[in-house]
Amino acid sequence: MCGICGFIKFNNRTSGEDAGIIRKMNSKLFHRGPDAQDTLLFDNVALGFSRLSIIGLENGMQPIYNEDGSLVLVCNGEIFNHIEIREELQKAGHVFKTRSDVEVIVHLYEQEGMEFLNKLNGQFAFALYDKRIGKLLCARDPMGICPLYYTLVENTFIFGSEIKAILEHPLVPREVDLVGLDQVFTFAGLISPRTMFRHINSLENGHYIIVNDQGVIQNNEYWDLIYPEQEMQQDGHPEKYYIDKLEEYFERSIQLRLRADVPSGLYLSGGLDSSMITMKVSQLYPTISKEVFSIDFAESNISETPYQILIANESRSKLNKKTFYFKDISERLKQAIYHCECPLKETYNTASLSLSEATRAKGIKVILSGEGSDELFAGYVGYRFDKMRAMNFVQNATSPEEEDIRERIWGDKTLFYENNFQELETIKRGLYSDAVNEKFDEVNCLNHPVINKERLRNRDVLNKRSYIDYKLRLVDHLVTDHGDKMALANSVEVRYPFLDKDLIAFSTQVPPELKLKDFTEKYVVKGMASRFVPKKIIDREKFGFIAPGSPYLLQNNIEYIEQILSYDLIRKQGYFNPDRIEELKNTYRQKGFTLNIPFESDLLITVITFGILLEEYFS
Repeated sequence: MCGICGFIKFNNRTSGEDAGIIRKMNSKLFHRGPDAQDTLLFDNVALGFSRLSIIGLENGMQPIYNEDGSLVLVCNGEIFNHIEIREELQKAGHVFKTRSDVEVIVHLYEQEGMEFLNKLNGQFAFALYDKRIGKLLCARDPMGICPLYYTLVENTFIFGSEIKAILEHPLVPREVDLVGLDQVFTFAGLISPRTMFRHINSLENGHYIIVNDQGVIQNNEYWDLIYPEQEMQQDGHPEKYYIDKLEEYFERSIQLRLRADVPSGLYLSGGLDSSMITMKVSQLYPTISKEVFSIDFAESNISETPYQILIANESRSKLNKKTFYFKDISERLKQAIYHCECPLKETYNTASLSLSEATRAKGIKVILSGEGSDELFAGYVGYRFDKMRAMNFVQNATSPEEEDIRERIWGDKTLFYENNFQELETIKRGLYSDAVNEKFDEVNCLNHPVINKERLRNRDVLNKRSYIDYKLRLVDHLVTDHGDKMALANSVEVRYPFLDKDLIAFSTQVPPELKLKDFTEKYVVKGMASRFVPKKIIDREKFGFIAPGSPYLLQNNIEYIEQILSYDLIRKQGYFNPDRIEELKNTYRQKGFTLNIPFESDLLITVITFGILLEEYFS
């Protein structure tokens, strides 16, 4: 993947001053593309590109044009089915100038118009300028693996792969979006189009925008995860049918994601999903040397090293193990916030940074990772609790007020997702300052839609949770701030076999009873895994490592953490109640104090990482 940025002026042509601006914007994306950088100005348009060369090494530099130069493209990402698309387009008479996978975008747009987006199988965010009609098309892939941000200010449309590039434009103000902050306290993280910067939007996954020559922005959805409304049954198909089909899509997805002109590697945690990918790659390519990368937490009570060694040996892979010490959390936390551009609810991003650093040090630019399986195939404990509630095994007493909230945000007063929102509001109000509480109704993210309720209506409860997990956890948190940005901080591209477009479409047709059967999570996935993954891995109890949070940082007296949480600074900034912060500090720093994550929230880690964000971007 790479980094892209640019702007369009609707009241003037670009100038020498704009040349300096676009170079500064592009320089902020160097970590995403250290192999080559270039900028381009024409008419009222400025474009910047930083290249991480993976396909078409000799001639794949961007911008890329169509035959007559009327279309200009900068793209971050990969089009995995580019070989097949290229062959079709060449038969139709299109002439290609490079071996780059993304060149198919300009020709397919010429051939198909806006329908071309549905033919792409990949992870991408791009800007395509059509000189003939003076319009800019920006699009983001269906799963939102590649981010794209934009703003419109003073007759200028500005975009970039990361917000830090947009902030280099002198017209862009820096103002905290308090609704974004409230989203982080309420859900897994930010939810597009919201960011932590007022007036800067994140393009939603599966969406494209068209910006015309007057600066009018039209936002369109071209893809979403849509489950059938009717009750889903096996329709006479045996379990083996679904397992066979899943393995077919899984194999094809891996084959597509290993298309590269540079060496690829694999992340291996020792859990089921990464083990499946590693073992399947070994099965498909038994003679190819494979590099797998794992992280081991030195002070953790539970090490996954034995499972990592098992899979590395079984797959005949070379295991590269990175030992991560808890002290690394405080040393890397500022770097993590700089790159992810948002506050966090936990510190695991620091470990992700360390892992991508080790990967790049071995000369690996492309890595395969296992995200997506849990959200698509009922891999979290919440799915089991939903089933228990449906069978009256457990009950959650809810107030009429809580039911009203659920009806408002989900369209279903019976749907419990992660939190009792009424109780959480009390916690948040206690945390916020008087000034924030005075406008709490405006700040409260539950008063701003975060999901299309129609996509939940009349669906099975398992599919409802899957859709919410996909929109609120997977897209902007797991594969963007935790995945894309932590990997590309060290110039590594992450690819996700479980997030293949065709595999996802098939997952929507798998009956819920085969995703969660007899309270067995990911039942059909485990059925597939049993064909090529050691039984010891399949039978493991699901293990989710929780990185030490603010109690650890406070108990170790980290100087800059103490400064960020100081009473005077908290009061001066005006976002939080300094007395409440002091209470939490005194509790968290007690020797031996721990939080029962995920059932208790680490409130102070979000305060700390928000404080770091303020220092990095608003001071």
